Amino acid sequence: MVAWGLVMTLMCLCHTYEGLIIARVFLGLAESGLFPGITFYLSLWYRRRDVAKRIAIFFSAATVAGAFGGLLAYGIEHMEGIGGLHGWQWIFCLEGIATVLVAFVAFFYMHDYPETATFLTPTERALIVQMLKEDKQGMATHFEWKYVWHAMKDYKTYVQIGIYIGLLVPVYAIALFTPTIVRDLGYSAANAQLLTIPPFFAGCICTIAAGIYSDKRNLRGPFVIGGCFVSLIGYIILISQSRPGVSYFGAILAAVGVYPTIAVDLAWAGSMAGGDICKGVTLAMVIGIGNLGGVCSSFIYLSGPRFFAGHGTIIGFLTMSISLSAFAMWDYNRLNKRNHAICERDGIDEKHREDFKDVGNDSPLFRFTL
Repeated sequence: MVAWGLVMTLMCLCHTYEGLIIARVFLGLAESGLFPGITFYLSLWYRRRDVAKRIAIFFSAATVAGAFGGLLAYGIEHMEGIGGLHGWQWIFCLEGIATVLVAFVAFFYMHDYPETATFLTPTERALIVQMLKEDKQGMATHFEWKYVWHAMKDYKTYVQIGIYIGLLVPVYAIALFTPTIVRDLGYSAANAQLLTIPPFFAGCICTIAAGIYSDKRNLRGPFVIGGCFVSLIGYIILISQSRPGVSYFGAILAAVGVYPTIAVDLAWAGSMAGGDICKGVTLAMVIGIGNLGGVCSSFIYLSGPRFFAGHGTIIGFLTMSISLSAFAMWDYNRLNKRNHAICERDGIDEKHREDFKDVGNDSPLFRFTL
């Protein structure tokens, strides 16, 4: 965080397009590890069935940023000329400094593992460690390259990547182009900024609610599919007509549907990997490759107000996520039945965990979350 905060702060000194692009490259390099890192970090503290709510709370910050980031930038731009800087330079400067300050606070208050957390009592620490140990199902937690290759060779990793890409394209599209979509419906630039707040705010509330109920039911796939269908309806409304009120309702549905799926899907992707290293690699691949969806989102909204190419592309990606999620649920259910049958046939129980700690989710004791 310190690295990308400094890069962002120093971007206020850029005076050419080329310099700004180079700075953005370094910003991406510094920032790229945050989302997979935080997601993996949360998985070290919470059981697989409890982590969706925590990821949802973390990701809800993105929806809040989407709601108020534009307004904040609009306000900062009025600092035009202060200190000899343009308004856009002040945006980079102030938001970069804020990032560095948060990073310093996080360094002192975020503990690596429950085992080393000083704010826990010995009883609390022992309870959490025991719960996590049981949840890991005896899987290995130390680093070996074979665990990296296991995650990279697992077809289920690529199914999750496909699901995540299908979700990220509409998420980035909402973040990047909601003001444009609203403005092209006939609203002024200032009103367009204000009218982007309700979709993001509603998305924030639904993200947290979906995370809570997904954990409560210990289900992931149905929440991903359900959210995609809601968002799909929103985009169908947006592409089918251009009446401002109805289209605005479609934009809200699009955000409310797809934002909650991100946290739930990341919890799902992490839960299907056996062992800490496999989980870390899987999450890094899912988030890293999935973020390429943002590249697609940047080039599909060409002409409004109906944005046929953009909305049509997103409808296709959402359909892909629905299809892959349905396949994943079927496949995980099949594997759970197979593993249960193997355990019944060979008399394998929890006492044999040590025998299968190195095989990850290929262990007959491993159970996938649907």
